[in-house]
Amino acid sequence: MDREVLERFPAGGPRGHWPAEEYAGACRDEGVPARVVMDLSSDAFLVVVEQRVPERTEPVTAPVRE
Repeated sequence: MDREVLERFPAGGPRGHWPAEEYAGACRDEGVPARVVMDLSSDAFLVVVEQRVPERTEPVTAPVRE
């Protein structure tokens, strides 16, 4: 799985994580499965979306040469 960061919010803001939660909620209302995580190294709340790497369902075959 891979993550895409949609938005960053400083953790030292006067409202804490609320702006990040509001943004993630708006994304979820639009059908985007966003969630809030804390990035300790940058001291910020991140709104992220988990992205799954598609799995191959068919085996890959080499082209037939005639």
